[in-house]
Amino acid sequence: MAGQVPKVLIIEDEPAQREVLAYNLEAEGFQVAQAGDGEEGLLLVEEETPDLILLDWMLPGLSGIEVCRRLKSKSETRGLPVVMLSARSEEVDRVRGLETGADDYMVKPYSLAELMARVRAHLRRSRPASVGERLEWTDIVLDSETHRVTRSGQELKLGPTEFRLLTTFMERPGRVWSREQLLDRVWGRDIYVDTRTVDVHVGRLRKALTKHGHEDPVRTVRGAGYALG
Repeated sequence: MAGQVPKVLIIEDEPAQREVLAYNLEAEGFQVAQAGDGEEGLLLVEEETPDLILLDWMLPGLSGIEVCRRLKSKSETRGLPVVMLSARSEEVDRVRGLETGADDYMVKPYSLAELMARVRAHLRRSRPASVGERLEWTDIVLDSETHRVTRSGQELKLGPTEFRLLTTFMERPGRVWSREQLLDRVWGRDIYVDTRTVDVHVGRLRKALTKHGHEDPVRTVRGAGYALG
């Protein structure tokens, strides 16, 4: 279930800072991706599909403020939690960071324990299933702790991959996921799977969801991918 572990992207130009953050995040059980500047960070957002970003304000070239502004201006990344890290401690700087769209702001030097707690808090909101919470969308209920799915009160039998697919769709209803993003999220980057495999498993998920005569809730977006609703 590697694909279901929340992924945190660190955008920080200081290698020592990146390593400390990566070490602590991995010790907490998260997947970690790293970027040394803003441009690389924006590319990795598309490639890695992270669940949360730790973003340094002072970056070479493209500043953290500009990276945050660009992420929050696009519908695909607007809901991605961004925790800004900065040595700027003045109220005016905190306000600027938050008004640009950052979901949180921590001043360096910060407590690692507090940072990890804030990361977990943001992930509880953006990836509730990763912390064992129940998801509901229309008449579909998914309990990530007991691994049970019901629709209109009737239990559905899903394989592990279909369960992870449905979890991904239900955490962000309406979002269009490309096949590559679903591969990364559901299967993980360590496993090679052909993109056509995604279509096969989406087909199986649809069959399970419509077994009792219900309408198919999974939408195919031509040339883009799949979405729930």
